[in-house]
Amino acid sequence: MATTITSATLTVTLTESISLNGSDQGATNTLTIASVNEVSKRIITVEDDTNGTEVYKGGTAAGAGQFISANVKYIRLTNLDDTNFVVLHLEGSSHYSQHKLEAGKSFILPTPVGFDNNADIDNYSAETITTIQAKADSADVDLELFVACT
Repeated sequence: MATTITSATLTVTLTESISLNGSDQGATNTLTIASVNEVSKRIITVEDDTNGTEVYKGGTAAGAGQFISANVKYIRLTNLDDTNFVVLHLEGSSHYSQHKLEAGKSFILPTPVGFDNNADIDNYSAETITTIQAKADSADVDLELFVACT
């Protein structure tokens, strides 16, 4: 008998808690994503080798370690190390960017669609991220990847 996958709502809550001069300056924002029927959560050891470690792949078909880009609604990468940073390399068919992810911090993408590296904001051209590679600073780093799809 086949198992039917039911969908669920993913709730992401971001909370900043800070009081300056006796006044609360924090905030809480909640994002809900309905009809999520697939999640992938894994911890990947990222090496400091040349070209780093591929941690995400998107495309038009699902496969081992690959997601259907149009169905991806949330991506979170968290550096679980307490000392070393990682460099995230996001790449599409012709666009790319790199981001430093310091120890203990997270990088969130609401979708892999809508990516551009154009220097001029007036010439924005959306592209889909097809791969994310990570390269550790000077020692291996554990990186947590969480992906939610509809």
